[in-house]
Amino acid sequence: MTKLHFALAALLVPLTFYSQTSSKDIKVKFTEIPFKIDGILDEPQWNSAETTDSFYQFFPVDTIQAVKQTEIRMLYSATTLYIGIKLFSDGEDYVTPSLKRDYGAGGNDNISLVFDTFNDGTNAFLFGINPFGVRREALISGGGQGTSGFTMSWDVKWQGETKLYEGYYTCEIAIPLTSFKFKQGEQKWRFNSYRFDMQTNEQSTWVRIPQNQRIYNLAFMGDMVFERPLGKSRTPMALIPYVNGIVAKDYEKQIEENNIKIGGDAKVSIGNGMNLDITVNPDFSNVEVDNVITNLTRFEVSLPEKRQFFIDNSDLFGSFGTEGDYNPFFSRRIGIAQNAQGETIENGIVGGVRLSGKLNENWRLGLMNLQTEKDESNEIASNNNTVLALQKKMFSRSNLSFIFVNRQTFEDYDFLNEADRYNRVVGLDYNLASADNTWTGKFFYHKSFSHGVENRDAAGGINLKYNSRFLNLGLSGNFIGNNFRSDLGFVPRKDILFFNPSAEVIFYPKKGNLNSHGFIARPEFVWRPTLDYQNTDYFIYTGWQAQFKSQEELSIRLFNRYTYLTTSFDPTRTNNGTELPGGTGYHYTSGEVEFASDRRKVFSYTLEPGYGEFFNGSRLVLEGEMNLRVQPKMNFSLGFNYNNITLPEPYESGEIWLVSPKIELTFNKSVFWSTLIQYSNQLDNLGFNSRLQWRFAPLSDLFLVYNDNYFVNSFMPRSRSINLKLTYWLNI
Repeated sequence: MTKLHFALAALLVPLTFYSQTSSKDIKVKFTEIPFKIDGILDEPQWNSAETTDSFYQFFPVDTIQAVKQTEIRMLYSATTLYIGIKLFSDGEDYVTPSLKRDYGAGGNDNISLVFDTFNDGTNAFLFGINPFGVRREALISGGGQGTSGFTMSWDVKWQGETKLYEGYYTCEIAIPLTSFKFKQGEQKWRFNSYRFDMQTNEQSTWVRIPQNQRIYNLAFMGDMVFERPLGKSRTPMALIPYVNGIVAKDYEKQIEENNIKIGGDAKVSIGNGMNLDITVNPDFSNVEVDNVITNLTRFEVSLPEKRQFFIDNSDLFGSFGTEGDYNPFFSRRIGIAQNAQGETIENGIVGGVRLSGKLNENWRLGLMNLQTEKDESNEIASNNNTVLALQKKMFSRSNLSFIFVNRQTFEDYDFLNEADRYNRVVGLDYNLASADNTWTGKFFYHKSFSHGVENRDAAGGINLKYNSRFLNLGLSGNFIGNNFRSDLGFVPRKDILFFNPSAEVIFYPKKGNLNSHGFIARPEFVWRPTLDYQNTDYFIYTGWQAQFKSQEELSIRLFNRYTYLTTSFDPTRTNNGTELPGGTGYHYTSGEVEFASDRRKVFSYTLEPGYGEFFNGSRLVLEGEMNLRVQPKMNFSLGFNYNNITLPEPYESGEIWLVSPKIELTFNKSVFWSTLIQYSNQLDNLGFNSRLQWRFAPLSDLFLVYNDNYFVNSFMPRSRSINLKLTYWLNI
């Protein structure tokens, strides 16, 4: 398998030799005159700035210029990048979900600016603003190939205001150069911009991007050329202290807590490309709760990281292995542990440091070390958690990455087995991306080290994709040994050999309401090496999907599955329920339809019904979400997931409900109130999370959070808490 891995990598290396070309550029002149950021482009220096327009449509077609054009001007000083934008429109009926920062771009009016400051086509900074002056920022990694490389949890200080006029609106933006990372003396950044215009029903980009690519793909960018070389970035040191007062009660264990916790983070810039993050007594109890998921599989599911300490350059540490199936480092492992009863509980973090960023044009470095607390009453050892990642740029947009993960305890505990004293993973990934993003892929090999384990302790795989306008092809496969172990990773299943080819054909009708449609086939096969390579799973997915010019989407999907249960399993997870027996194989077929309405409307929805065989019985599923927008002050959403599982006697049948209504109120661009209710009879929990947030200064917040949880059947309280948390971002 290893020889095949390197042979394929060598075969595909020539695909990455094509250099990137830029068809457009914008000159950025130097200015020493300060700006008043009010959204009005009335400063005389704007008249001297070069104007770039000629935006191209991305939707509904990608072959013509945008109907409503966008003009961008840029200037810069020794400390700040200034951007002036004029966006023409059909009227003033703009769509926005709320006034809260960090909105999602789809379905509302906004413009985004993407800066590739190291000209590598792999990582970029994104800043966005909508007609009401609401801002967002994000980090793009992995070349912008997928949503996993689009991180909106990143926060940084900058200014932006807008002004509405008849037939257009203007944006005035000031971004401190310290908000970026770049090479000293650099005179050119790669740049692109994309806009969502709901009234004209078009999406447009400054540099033309084919519709078969994502609108933020970094393979398609122009250049912004600075009049003078950029100087050294003098990012101030940032101190972010917090105070968190909590009153809580656990009704199950009859434990009360009245506590005030103090801690904080520090951010130190090292050179023009590196960040040093320091955390002491961090408060990793999120003020925003995780979304509950209905899980009918035998395996663990992953949830996204929201903690700020882990966000910057998170792709350096978290993009190894395969997306969704296996990752040697999953940051949410740090700060949780299992007690003697096998329950997952919070494990305090004493402190940690994190060094990450660009060493130079071709090398990136990530080094992280955190120490967790010991909790002997719950038989939890104190652990030191270390991750080292090193990335070397290869050719135009590819890279070779190395990772070392170490979880180790240095103390002796009576309850700790020798095999659990340490766990280490060493790995190498080659990430392929051609200059025009036609070819993408990954080749990796990882090995774990644990006491007493000497074989079947490796993981590896390949993933190759061909992406063109009318045809997409994919081929992936990986293996995970049954003794492979990654204590700080996400490994939902081991002892597998996985194979997954895929093919998709896309059509773009010239007439009618369909904008595009296509057929897809994606079979997946799993073999178990320790069972003489028995085929224990296959999943054959075929479907048709369509996007309409009016932005509705429709999909029809058929599934044919085979599951061989090696151990008994109850998909309803009924307490003391009769499980389907192990050593048995099940063939079952099902189908589903999904329809998503036009998100520009005040009321929009997604509906996904499905029905078919399920193991030795049947399953009816109805999933969806409804959204009501009373802009710009209120947004109401209702998510739901209903499963009716019918299995023959004596196995368990049942109805599984997950209902999640959410109300968001934005009183202005600084005060927000949201309430999320989550009802899950699978988890036997009814949860309420109500959060009032006041952003009283840039990146500084006061939170008042109320959490309440009840048992579903008895409606008896499970836990209750009130948090008052203050964070303040101080530049020194």
